[in-house]
Amino acid sequence: MIKIIAVGKIKEEYLKDMIDDYQKRINKYHKLEIIEITDDDKQAEGKRIIPKITIGYNIALEINGLKRNSEEFAILIDKTLMYKANINFIIGGSDGLSKEVLDICDMHLSFGNMTYPHGLFRGILLEQIYRAFKIINNETYHK
Repeated sequence: MIKIIAVGKIKEEYLKDMIDDYQKRINKYHKLEIIEITDDDKQAEGKRIIPKITIGYNIALEINGLKRNSEEFAILIDKTLMYKANINFIIGGSDGLSKEVLDICDMHLSFGNMTYPHGLFRGILLEQIYRAFKIINNETYHK
């Protein structure tokens, strides 16, 4: 299973529609679950995130993480799912992730040095996961 554990609730309908669309697309390839954590200070968010993390490969999404292009991201997902039953992507709140959450992550991944609105970033992550499955399955979509 791929699990996205994200701080914050999506309020904008157009972002909910985009997220729902990519979630449906991804579920044709692999089971995906999105868990929303209530906004709070970084420590309180971390205490709510940790119990939601299942055994698997944990990826913290943070600005200082490693950068991968779409092909490399697809390889990461493909190889990880060969050896681990679950991938947990963890998106923090506006203050980032707590040290406790960062310390239990196997990888810190960045989508660049820019700051994105929370809901839009969740959509971007889902789009990249969908793109990864298209690449893995040699299907047209990725250019």
